[in-house]
Amino acid sequence: MRTFKPLALAALCLSLAASAHAQKKYDPGASDTEIRIGNASPYSGPASAYGAIGKAIGGYMKMVNDRGGINGRKVNFISYDDQYSPPKTIEVTRRLVEQDEVLALSGNVGTGPNLAVQKYLNAKKVPHLMISVGTEKFNDPKNFPWTVPFNPSYEAEGRFFAQNILKTRPDAKIAVLYQNDDFGKDLLKGLKNGLGDKAGKMIVAEASYETSDPSVDSQIVQLKSSGANVFVNFSLARAAAQAIRKIHDLGWRPEQQYVTYVSAYVKTTFEPAGLDKSVGVMSMRFFKDAGQSRWDNDPDTKEYKEFLKKYMPDEDINNSLVVYGYVSGQALEHVLRKSGDNLTRENLLKQATSLKDVQFKMLMPGITAGNSPADYFPINTMQMVRFNGKELEPVGEPVKLKQPAAQ
Repeated sequence: MRTFKPLALAALCLSLAASAHAQKKYDPGASDTEIRIGNASPYSGPASAYGAIGKAIGGYMKMVNDRGGINGRKVNFISYDDQYSPPKTIEVTRRLVEQDEVLALSGNVGTGPNLAVQKYLNAKKVPHLMISVGTEKFNDPKNFPWTVPFNPSYEAEGRFFAQNILKTRPDAKIAVLYQNDDFGKDLLKGLKNGLGDKAGKMIVAEASYETSDPSVDSQIVQLKSSGANVFVNFSLARAAAQAIRKIHDLGWRPEQQYVTYVSAYVKTTFEPAGLDKSVGVMSMRFFKDAGQSRWDNDPDTKEYKEFLKKYMPDEDINNSLVVYGYVSGQALEHVLRKSGDNLTRENLLKQATSLKDVQFKMLMPGITAGNSPADYFPINTMQMVRFNGKELEPVGEPVKLKQPAAQ
């Protein structure tokens, strides 16, 4: 039998203890049994439709827990209503970090709300992951390394709409409605950059609105008077629906309408606007719409429907914002699983910024997620779609909004 001298035995014990310690590393919010993740979503207020995203992430995490959790740990997903109000977002975010002591935040909704807490979370070095925005300010690894977007770039979307207009209607007279914040301004900037030196001539009218405005009717009346024959709608769902409905009711018939992918939803935009009034509106998508018959035999969609039935039985199958939340939940799960037993905030950030061609379920064919420490945007390919009165049907092949991030 092998024996050890006291000094050798002590050294061995220290070595084993160091090895065990190296295998598991935790920051606040993580332990052998639990991972606490925070979220702020608008369950009330002017953007309450987008509260479905937070609900879907929560439902997805419940499913993950029922299946055994993440590497044996249960995910405690703590989500508060921020009413799409930046001051409220600050309040609930401080609560999540300082009282709930979450490991990270994930899936927060909205440009203004996320901007309000970006500096705070980066100063605290708390991961601010998979946020539901595509504003360029959130793709800034140098100045805000702890903030990682999940949406495709708004500027890139605006450029693509411009390219499509130049290709299909080179003599267009364009009217633009945009939300008066970084969300709307990024889209407008992309549109103008895409049009290049033709922007000044082709864009004949612009009108902005505030999220607190009860209606955008006066803006649409103003834009109609410009004589524009192409309308570009850079608005959140409620204002987007109001604009589409008012355009139709005024008898204005633009040859083409575009709406940002953020609002390209049947349930939250086209139904409130009027399905018949929304026919022909074009947009872009990166995930499937479970309510479309074309996906009935798709394995991912079948699995999603089972998720919906068990974990969100009161949600409408046609509410695609839930699909978005489902995909966002998968991204969070992926990052947590890749982090293994090294559940530090630094490692979570590393995993969230090194996605490599990940095929999350419910992404459209030809679209994967990939980013790098130099370029955080994970979705760089989208599918153009057109509303046919019932559903958004694909137009052409998937389009790269920009070159994929370096791996």
